[in-house]
Amino acid sequence: MKQQGKTILIVDDEASIREMIAVALEMAGYNCLEASNTQEAYSIIVDESPHMILLDWMLPGTSGIEFARRLKRDERTSETPIIMLTAKGEEDNKILGLEAGADDYITKPFSPRELVARLKAVLRRATPAGIENPIDINGLVLDPTSHRVSANSAPLDIGPTEYRLLQFFMTHQERAYSRTQLLDQVWGGNVYVEERTVDVHIRRLRKALGGDHEHLIQTVRGTGYRFSTKAS
Repeated sequence: MKQQGKTILIVDDEASIREMIAVALEMAGYNCLEASNTQEAYSIIVDESPHMILLDWMLPGTSGIEFARRLKRDERTSETPIIMLTAKGEEDNKILGLEAGADDYITKPFSPRELVARLKAVLRRATPAGIENPIDINGLVLDPTSHRVSANSAPLDIGPTEYRLLQFFMTHQERAYSRTQLLDQVWGGNVYVEERTVDVHIRRLRKALGGDHEHLIQTVRGTGYRFSTKAS
C-alpha cells in the first residue's frame, strides 16, 4: 500500500546504504528517489518536491548539515522535513543537526524498522491527520494540497510561518495552547526562537485574516492562545 504517494529522497554517498534504505521504505509503501551528493539532491528536490529528505551528515563537497541549513533558508524547501543520518552519536552533533533545521536524527547503524517508524512520526507531524482535504471554518478555507488560504472565496496573502500556525490552529480547535506548546508544535522547538516570537506571528496572522476571521484566534489570559468559533 502506498503511503498516499509519499516520496522520500535518500541523500547518501554510499550506494549500498541508499539501496538498503530504499528497499525498507519501498516495502513500507513509500516512493524513493536517490542522490549521492547535495548538487544531485538539489536538482531532484526542485524537480520532484519530495515529501521528506533523509540526509547523510558526511557528504562529499557540501556537508549534510550545510545543505540542511540551505534548504531551511530557501522558501521553496523550508517546509520539507529532514531526518539526518549519521555515524556521529555524540550529543553535540545531535544538537548541531537539530539547530540546522533537521526534524529528527538517526545514528548509524540503525534498523530499517526504526527508520520507518521515525520517518512516519516526522511525516505525521509535518502533515497532521485528516488535513489532506481543505478545511473550511466559517468561510475561512485552508487547502493543504495547494498551500493556499482564502476568506469568503478571496485569497489571503499569508507567510509560511503564519500558514503553519493557522494550519495547527484549524486542526486543533477549542483548546488553549501556551506559547511553549505552540513553539514546539509549529516551529518544532527550535532553540533560537523566543516565546515572544509567537506573539509577533499571532499579530501578523490576525492581520492577514482580516475583520471577518481575526476573532477566531483568541488570547487566553495567563495561558496563551486558542482557535475557537465561540465567543471568548
